[in-house]
Amino acid sequence: MTTTTTPLPGSTAHTDGGWGRADVPIQTRSERPWSYDPADFAAPTGREVNWKHTPVARLAPLFANEPAPSGVIGVEVSAPEGVEQRRLAPGAAPRGEIFRPEDLPSAIAWVQEAEAPLIRIPAGVELAEPVVVRLTGTGGVAHAHVVIEAQANARGTVILRHEGNASQAQNVEIIARDGSDLTVISLQRWEDEAVHLSAHQARVDRDARLTHVVVSLGGGVVRVNPSVELAGAGAEGRLYGLSFADAGQHLESQVYLHHKGPHTTGDVLYKGALQGESARSVWIGDVLIGRDAVGTDSYEANRNLVLTDGARADSIPNLEIETGDIVGAGHASATGRFDDEQLFYLQARGIAEDEARRLVVLGFLSEIVQRIGIPALEQELTEAIEQELAEGGAL
Repeated sequence: MTTTTTPLPGSTAHTDGGWGRADVPIQTRSERPWSYDPADFAAPTGREVNWKHTPVARLAPLFANEPAPSGVIGVEVSAPEGVEQRRLAPGAAPRGEIFRPEDLPSAIAWVQEAEAPLIRIPAGVELAEPVVVRLTGTGGVAHAHVVIEAQANARGTVILRHEGNASQAQNVEIIARDGSDLTVISLQRWEDEAVHLSAHQARVDRDARLTHVVVSLGGGVVRVNPSVELAGAGAEGRLYGLSFADAGQHLESQVYLHHKGPHTTGDVLYKGALQGESARSVWIGDVLIGRDAVGTDSYEANRNLVLTDGARADSIPNLEIETGDIVGAGHASATGRFDDEQLFYLQARGIAEDEARRLVVLGFLSEIVQRIGIPALEQELTEAIEQELAEGGAL
């Protein structure tokens, strides 16, 4: 197992673990070990820092390094002209250029995926339509490793749509090369019993921009963890998330944004709504501004709207800064119920209470929906949110 634990000159122990001390658990996000070998990871118990908010007992099938049957997830790709598709064995570039498994399911997915699909937008190509990858589960356990690459000065969007039923461990490796502008959208509309563990790792090179969007609406346990490194000078990372948890659902995202290059810009905003007994959401946001990331401008926020008793939202923002030469950095978190003043304002204008509550929820979540920039998908998500509200009984 490999770890990158390098203390800064004159540093002292960090409140989340300390540098290089064997007697203190590693908790700082940037210090986590990684390995391509599943044998280097123990099965999670729920006591580990990166698993302590996750219902690990429901994930047991994804902790076994056993060959999964083929055909558990059907794959249908719709790609406009100009997109390159092929398959990559381990060691075939660019597979593994940036991806480093940090937990057992991710390492298992790495070794189980004999030929990882590559979706590449060639240099200088601008896609008029998004690439849509429809993944439909038919039941059972599945593993996947996917590589998405935007070459120099390319422009395009890739949508990963997850539907049906399966227990899936998935790796998504994303490379945005110099001057590119790439959007990756991961949409989870699984059936109620599905389990989805996904590790997204991305590198954004010089003057490139990555917009990364996670939308989790369906599934029993859905955990999508994006890790984005702004490696090149002038790189930008826009990380957005939307979730709506119903009774019995666990929707989670652990976000890591590493400002590594100078003059990089980061914007992280995740919003969630919850309704129903035992509805649960977890958001952990870690931002690291490295020692060479001078001129950085970064902000992360998480907002949650709890609609009924029995629902719970955990929100943990973290910020590490290793240089004092920055433009700005901050983080925020808020979880609460309906704003009585908003409801009063709407009701005072003749809007019925149920309709007023519906409008408040839609207005709260639409900030993320409207950032997607694809009208048909925005309409689909708005309708899905309305359906969630109608079926959940929170209004």
